[in-house]
Amino acid sequence: MDFLNYFGEVFSLWSFLILLGGTIIGLILGATPGLSPTMAVALAIPFTFQMDAVNGLILLGALYTSTVAGGAVSAILLKIPGAPANIATTLDGNAMAKKGEGKKALQLSFLASLVGGVLGVLLLIFATPVLAKWTLAFKSSESFWIAIVGITIIGTLGSKSVVKGLLAGCIGMWIGTIGFDDIQGAQRFIFHPSLSGGVHIIPALIGLFAIPQIIDMFLKGRSRDDMEVIKVAPHPITKAVKEVARRTRALGIGTAVGSIIGIIPGVGGQIAGLVAYDQSRNFSAEREKFGTGHSEGIIAAESANNAMVGPSLVPLLTLSIPGSPTAAVLLGGLIINGIFPGPGIFKTDPHVVWPFINSMLIGQILMCIFGLLIAGWAAQIARVPRHVMAPMVLALAVFGSYSVQLSMDHVYIMLIIGAGMFVLERYGFSAAPLVLGLILGPIAEEHFVTGAAIAQAQDGIIPFFFTGTLNLCLIAIVVASITYSVWMEIRNRKVRG
Repeated sequence: MDFLNYFGEVFSLWSFLILLGGTIIGLILGATPGLSPTMAVALAIPFTFQMDAVNGLILLGALYTSTVAGGAVSAILLKIPGAPANIATTLDGNAMAKKGEGKKALQLSFLASLVGGVLGVLLLIFATPVLAKWTLAFKSSESFWIAIVGITIIGTLGSKSVVKGLLAGCIGMWIGTIGFDDIQGAQRFIFHPSLSGGVHIIPALIGLFAIPQIIDMFLKGRSRDDMEVIKVAPHPITKAVKEVARRTRALGIGTAVGSIIGIIPGVGGQIAGLVAYDQSRNFSAEREKFGTGHSEGIIAAESANNAMVGPSLVPLLTLSIPGSPTAAVLLGGLIINGIFPGPGIFKTDPHVVWPFINSMLIGQILMCIFGLLIAGWAAQIARVPRHVMAPMVLALAVFGSYSVQLSMDHVYIMLIIGAGMFVLERYGFSAAPLVLGLILGPIAEEHFVTGAAIAQAQDGIIPFFFTGTLNLCLIAIVVASITYSVWMEIRNRKVRG
């Protein structure tokens, strides 16, 4: 219960003002396409040089938590994920916004983020020693199978056809191989010098989700139906609270999946929302409503991507192993402030670590309060006519892609990928499985190549990847997931036929 001894420090004047400002700024940055949590935290590190260690880390933690939640704003209203963690939110959130329920969708997302985020930080507070030992159990083989578990949901994610979903996933995995191999340094599919660094996930995300919409808006132009702008239906916060409280299954799945994926180093928290969305749909009695503007989809995705925030810091604080790209930047912030993570950090620097963790807990509450306050105002974006919205979204897309590394190459890549996705959508393909392949393909490859190198020095590849309790459990999940997807496809065909 040591964290209670340092709880009051978060409410000192400067600490609380920094937490408040970081939360508000994080929501704004998160809602801006292209400005990911990793980038937001990295941009803020220079500002911590003139702060003491506690306040510097409070600022970084506030930005981390609020940018993840803020990404839901653009995901819901513009169908552009503010960050990779918000990909699954677009599937039902944007459909709800198009029906005039943008305010409701935003309310559900922030409330679900609060529940998942608070539970994730509480897990960090109370279970860190146990979870740190569990983290050490994940070697290259286990991390490889975790990535494969995610890949198995490609066929049913956001696509009415398993075959088209798998093909889209394969295209995404191919795009993920472009550039130099990180392990062996081999060149792969480098058609142009701008591709030597590979395809960055942010320009790819913006291109896949934003550009097809922009092209569609420009093609429709000032059509008659464009004059009938979407009406934003009022939605009392009490109804949103009741809706979230009613969807306990989606909340439970989202929080559990986010917490588990967040704690595993190197897997990437961006897949938490997608896996939680898929599993919530599999266990739902209203499976057919997913993708049409269903509240369970939003709740599962947003509770998952915020639940992973707290656990992603477990390996960072106790083992000096960042669990996500943002946690890696936070590691730099800790070291700059003279804090060196390790097993004894809670004994050597409790006066810094506990206020930092406590601020993330309070930050989740502040994020929800301010998110709900802006929900009604932000939802009005859905009312902007297409001929005005198209150039605005295009400007945001170009800005978001360029700002990743201040390079026009990312802008060109974004435009080319987006144009290709526009063509694929005409033939019934979905962007979600393509993105999942793009994210998980390189992760699976990296851990397989690393594991294979280790296996050659031991008993061989087969024993390394196919023995051990954890490996066998993950393989069983993979088989069950594939079997379930095939069974659902056969059943759906019989229903349609």
